[in-house]
Amino acid sequence: MQSLLRQYKAQIEQQLPAYIEPLQAPETIKEAMLYSLQAGGKRIRPLLLLATLHAFRKPVDIGISVACALEMIHTYSLIHDDLPSMDNDDLRRGKPTNHKVFGEANAILAGDALLTYAFQVIADDKNTSPDVKVRLISELAKAAGPEGMVGGQVADLEGEGKTISLQQLEYIHRHKTGKLLQYSIRAGAILGGATEQQLTLLTAFADHLGLAFQIRDDILDIEGEEQKIGKKVGSDVENDKSTYPALLTLDGAKRKLRDHMTEARTLLEQTELDASMLHYICDLIETRDH
Repeated sequence: MQSLLRQYKAQIEQQLPAYIEPLQAPETIKEAMLYSLQAGGKRIRPLLLLATLHAFRKPVDIGISVACALEMIHTYSLIHDDLPSMDNDDLRRGKPTNHKVFGEANAILAGDALLTYAFQVIADDKNTSPDVKVRLISELAKAAGPEGMVGGQVADLEGEGKTISLQQLEYIHRHKTGKLLQYSIRAGAILGGATEQQLTLLTAFADHLGLAFQIRDDILDIEGEEQKIGKKVGSDVENDKSTYPALLTLDGAKRKLRDHMTEARTLLEQTELDASMLHYICDLIETRDH
């Protein structure tokens, strides 16, 4: 399973620059886009999409374009998150952040370019029918936009320096992090030909997985090693952000993590798919140290 995931990751990392290099665009913007796309990372979102296709016994090649588009949108969000007006981070994945290398203006434009180009990548995909492409583009726009990731980011900013409820924190994480993770699973299921029941179960599975992913992130901000996680430890406290450990204590956050992962695995079993790879990714998310 590990070697197959490594193979999928290699396919994604080989394809990403192949989308950027031929662009008829200024070299500076292409370099800035590639700098962040090739900065490493777990590639968890595209891998979840391909793992879902694997569960439906479909060739993963039919999902590579959508997987790469998804990684472009995730990368744009990281570039913008790191900006001085947002989280003001100097490091991302152990390397200087995009605005530290290319300047703030080019970093903003690199993020803008990745966001808009992602939809072109899906629209130009020759392996997918027009109806499916429209659905994938529509769902991705919703997951990334004001009803999804951007809405969660706004709520996160508004929550800084305030005491918020667990319900409000879950709203932030369901939208800021969870919606794109949920899209990863839904896109793989749509490409895989899922039934409505399977799609409903996988959507609920992804909801629990997204919350678990963020809880683990919050825990790592306390317990993680800076060298491993590639950014400053304790930034949540420094930025006065509400987190699961802050609201539930560290032990309470760990219990919440286990609860969400248990529910996620139960839902996955109910799909009656060959979901061994998705189960394996669940294990990686629950125990990850970076």
